Amino acid sequence: MQQVSAAPSASTGSAPAESQRRERKKRQTRDALVHAALTLFDAKGYDHTAVREITDAVDVSERTFFRYFANKEDLALSFIRDGSAALMRELAARPAAEPPMTALGNAFRASLGAITAGEAQPGGESLYLRVIMLIVTTPTLLAAHLRARNDQDEEVVRVLAEREGVDPVADLRPRIAVAVFGGLVFTAHQAWQTEGNGSVEAMLAAYDACAAQLPSALGGHWK
Repeated sequence: MQQVSAAPSASTGSAPAESQRRERKKRQTRDALVHAALTLFDAKGYDHTAVREITDAVDVSERTFFRYFANKEDLALSFIRDGSAALMRELAARPAAEPPMTALGNAFRASLGAITAGEAQPGGESLYLRVIMLIVTTPTLLAAHLRARNDQDEEVVRVLAEREGVDPVADLRPRIAVAVFGGLVFTAHQAWQTEGNGSVEAMLAAYDACAAQLPSALGGHWK
């Protein structure tokens, strides 16, 4: 007697869709918290904004906020972590023939493009760069960012040393290259912030302008 196979369960087919719906809802809530926080930071200042005010603006509980972020500092620095992860992915993908500083610069450009793709705000402003502006202009966040950057720098040193086939303990060149690159990015952030143009293109132009001055800055007298 031929056995009739059971029809696929409707619940089985709907499980992936339900999972995607939950993830989409979580992302929407996270984005709403970020937008509300940045709006309040702009209006009241970072130090004078409470978590309760952020959650009230989104109409969620403080408990919901703490599912996503440890505190408001963590909310801001989460963008830096995302940017660091993107930089490491792009650096790992750079051709082996590229010299270290060239690979770092190209990885920076690619990672900034990747992390800001599709998230431009009204007027062409990037949400990611809006957070960078907040960090650069807020002493408490800038200090926290500089502390957190140490771990990222160590990872970049490791990747560069592997690319060049050197020992990062015995050979100081990977560490020096990363220190120079970090200085370029930081100086570019300051120049970009001073110009008052929040676009990705302006950030990349600021980085390119700083990088172009590097040979002159390191190579003898400046007159």
